[in-house]
Amino acid sequence: MGFINVKKKEVQIKIVYYGPGRGGKTTNLEYINTKYRERIKTEMVSIKTHGDRTLFFDFLPVDIGKIHGFDIKIQLYTVPGQVKYNATRKLVLKGVDGIVFVADMQRERRESNLKALEQMRENLLSHNKDMLKIPLVMQYNKYDLKGEGVELLTVEEMEQDLNQELKAPALEASALTGHNVVATLKKIISGTMIAFRKELQ
Repeated sequence: MGFINVKKKEVQIKIVYYGPGRGGKTTNLEYINTKYRERIKTEMVSIKTHGDRTLFFDFLPVDIGKIHGFDIKIQLYTVPGQVKYNATRKLVLKGVDGIVFVADMQRERRESNLKALEQMRENLLSHNKDMLKIPLVMQYNKYDLKGEGVELLTVEEMEQDLNQELKAPALEASALTGHNVVATLKKIISGTMIAFRKELQ
């Protein structure tokens, strides 16, 4: 777990934001990139397709101190949302240390959430990773649409659909307004670091 560069005395931790198309994965990273601009040492890389959807990933190392004298670098990625890009999604999950599953709270997106979660389970298995054993945080996004005439699923329904077996930490959020975006990031970093320290021991 984590890529250890002995020469640079650096550990790279890879966190992937996964979820259905147009669920808010890229918006999460754009918000983090703006909020922590002064702490981020590189530009965010975003590859757009003709349909102006993020095809590849956003890449964003954030420095967060040391473990056993090694600097920790966090790399954040997103996967493309559309199902037809599954090969890319699978590739981005290679070597993943922690996952934020960004689910869409709109009732009409219920099926898309379920499909994306099932596909994530399959893609992780193809890398010999068990979804139940990898650090994971559920983010129920688009909370800001509450009261705008859009029918949203309740947190209870989201939990029932997506998190009954996983029992992962879950937060309702709005990637657009930034509500709980940083809290989600902190939770996945902390979960990933705990797992990494255990592995080092």
